[in-house]
Amino acid sequence: MVVSDRLGDMETTGPWTRAAAAAGLLIDGEARPTVFARMSAKATATGALNLGQGFPDDAPPALVADAAIAAIRQGRNQYPPGIGEAVLREAIAEHQAQWYGLRWDAASEVLVTTGATEALAATILALVEPGDEVVTLEPFYDQYAAMIALAGGVHRTVPVTSRSEGTGDLMLDVAEEDLRAAFSDRTRLVLVNTPHNPTGLMLWVDALQAIVDEAVAHDAIIVTDEVYEHLTFGPAHLPIATLPGAQDRTVSISSAGKTFSVTGWKVGWITARPELVTAITGVKQWLTYSSGAPFQPAVAAGLGMPTSAFHDLAQDLRERRDLLTDGLRRIGFRVSVPEAGYFVVADAAPLGEADAAALCERLPEEAGVLGIPLSAFYRDGQAGDASSYLRLAFCKNRSTLEQSLERLETWAAPRR
Repeated sequence: MVVSDRLGDMETTGPWTRAAAAAGLLIDGEARPTVFARMSAKATATGALNLGQGFPDDAPPALVADAAIAAIRQGRNQYPPGIGEAVLREAIAEHQAQWYGLRWDAASEVLVTTGATEALAATILALVEPGDEVVTLEPFYDQYAAMIALAGGVHRTVPVTSRSEGTGDLMLDVAEEDLRAAFSDRTRLVLVNTPHNPTGLMLWVDALQAIVDEAVAHDAIIVTDEVYEHLTFGPAHLPIATLPGAQDRTVSISSAGKTFSVTGWKVGWITARPELVTAITGVKQWLTYSSGAPFQPAVAAGLGMPTSAFHDLAQDLRERRDLLTDGLRRIGFRVSVPEAGYFVVADAAPLGEADAAALCERLPEEAGVLGIPLSAFYRDGQAGDASSYLRLAFCKNRSTLEQSLERLETWAAPRR
């Protein structure tokens, strides 16, 4: 039997197919690339400035880059231990203690992963059984839906709501009562993404404590996605694991990619109690086993930088956030000023654009700028009142941001 015949006879409703469908990667049964891959390819083809995908233009801190080069030259290029190099696990434990007062045993409560993406995948696959409910915010990072579907879980969402401020800006929020209402007796896991992608929203103590209370009441596990933990523009990040009753039932996930501008290195980590780390390692070992040998000691060096260095990274990014948000306001967009992260949410409705998905398809040709519709982060692409919102990245150099604003100004002028 030729391969094509055999493929035609295969079951097409298995878990991988469900996961692809949940992530919006199957249209009428046909596979398609993610919105990020598709739109970045469009940017390349058109020469558009890419404000869609969250990869920075910056070089990593010199200390981090030099440590990676030194590790390569020292021959640290073969398989590292599956749980991660001891130097990095120890640095992660020290980092959590220094910044948040969280104590973890580096030998049994820290696991190094191939980025936060693998950490999330291994955690969901390890802890979610078919029929279990998993709670996330909506909009959500698109991987969540795919992994929940792959595990056979049921995805429940809590809406991020928006309203207009007196200044004309958008204000994003999550209602405590909506968080509590999302839990049920079938809730197995709640995935807390703060600072939040795609909106830059940060959840504060009342909302976080509501999550902890409901997780305790329903014996659910809390999983956090904290990859933007150091890129905050006001109050510092508050890990949910620091709240009373949370640490023993929380799997905290973060990575080096965003903080140190090394998204291609794919070095992430998990901190959790030993029984949770053991369960997650049981899945992780069949995904990549290990990776990033010379980058692991480099990330360890980065985590040991003084607090002032982290604050400088955040301040530089804040200035670029302000550059982009101020410019978008002048052009006529309504914006939500993010509290953290790489992205600003901009409402194109004041410019007569009610469908951001259609607008983002046209912008590369019409304006020479690429963005991502916020609807890409909703189930079935249905964003409701947020249908006119798009996400734009400000983790680019100032020249790119200034040129993007100039192009958008030219594009928008006839629409005002």
